[in-house]
Amino acid sequence: MTTARKPFWRSLYVQVLIGIALGVLVGWLWPDAGRALKPLGDGFIKLVKMIITPVIFLTVVTGIAGMVDLREFGRVGTKALAYFLTFSTLALAVGLAVGNLVQPGRGLNVDPATLDQGAVASYVGKAHEQSVTGFVLGIIPDTLISAFTSNEILQVLFVAILFGIALAHLAEKGERLVASLRTLTAVVFRIVHMLMYAAPIGAFGAMAFTIGQYGIGALANLAGLVLTFYATALLFVTVVLGLVARLASFSLLALVRYIKDELLLVLGTSSSESAMPLLMEKLERAGVPKPVVGLVVPTGYSFNLDGTCIYMSLAALFIAQATNTPLSVGDQLLLMAVAILSSKGAAGVTGSGFIVLAATLSVVPAVPVAGMALILGVDRFMSECRSLTNFIGNAVATIVVARWEGAIDVGRLNAVLAGAGGELTEEESDALQIEGRMEAVSSDRPV
Repeated sequence: MTTARKPFWRSLYVQVLIGIALGVLVGWLWPDAGRALKPLGDGFIKLVKMIITPVIFLTVVTGIAGMVDLREFGRVGTKALAYFLTFSTLALAVGLAVGNLVQPGRGLNVDPATLDQGAVASYVGKAHEQSVTGFVLGIIPDTLISAFTSNEILQVLFVAILFGIALAHLAEKGERLVASLRTLTAVVFRIVHMLMYAAPIGAFGAMAFTIGQYGIGALANLAGLVLTFYATALLFVTVVLGLVARLASFSLLALVRYIKDELLLVLGTSSSESAMPLLMEKLERAGVPKPVVGLVVPTGYSFNLDGTCIYMSLAALFIAQATNTPLSVGDQLLLMAVAILSSKGAAGVTGSGFIVLAATLSVVPAVPVAGMALILGVDRFMSECRSLTNFIGNAVATIVVARWEGAIDVGRLNAVLAGAGGELTEEESDALQIEGRMEAVSSDRPV
């Protein structure tokens, strides 16, 4: 099926790119005006976060309710968590390896006692509130309703899973409700598309504030760390995730081109949450089954943070090297073990990576927490790369889990990713998923 090509200026990609460029220009030439535009970026992110809760709830509930066998849900969840743990650990290991090889903090000879600990006090305070027990208990909302008002992704996911399983057990009695929820899902995604008209304005405001507040020159002093982090993240995406994609029989480059609009939106807002609804919709249109998308994508936002893991290991080594703090192999293994736990539950929003780093360093006494003041000025610039890497990692994870389940037509997936015949319409996507389920039943394999 071919579609008429729309003018390039109507593309979300082009509009957001223009917004980012104008934001950088305003922030650079008129810093005060740039800082004053912060509400534009904040407002857009709030608009998107407003719709994330119903998107996750409806997608997960309708996905689980549509499963032929609920054992599929447990199987998909187990595979997703195994993938998340494996690649989060690998991301931490890659960050440590590059940090030890490049040593971006060597030669700074900073005395921790001379650092302004007050600058990072608020982050350290928030970090102390984090614990494994608190994280697990935090998944359980106070009430069913509070899960939808607290803006906690895992709480919404927890309630949605319970609701979906209960609805699936009702079988024919719940069919009318499932049909209504699917109609409501279509309405919610239409709202998402409406909100995207504000994306260029949000990206403009966010970038104007960033450059106006911190200045382009803020990168100069710590350019080594920033460049090392960007290079490491690029290495992880192209080599590690590229190999994973090849093993799963799809092209990572084609996937990146397919989600380029969403990636630019993440870059402009420095928040991977801003593009989550669009990512879920695009993955479904590419033929990934709704149950897999609904479970893997939201869960990945808390458990599959490759960019955050790379950042944590590199930043910790940078602080240790800059303050001449020796770290043994045992210290680095402890750092990795703590980071594996503390990174889980970090939201895809600006500043979360810095808080998680504070939580990790608070448990590993060898690295001075006060050293975080060294990277506070450039953390905002590294946030974009963290979000982009996390976003690509979750897109890859979702397709891999679907491939692992044998629930996706790889040939059709590659055709959509490559843009052959244009993107699928919603009707074609639904037909493709039904076709995949019919093939699964006829071949006696799990959907």
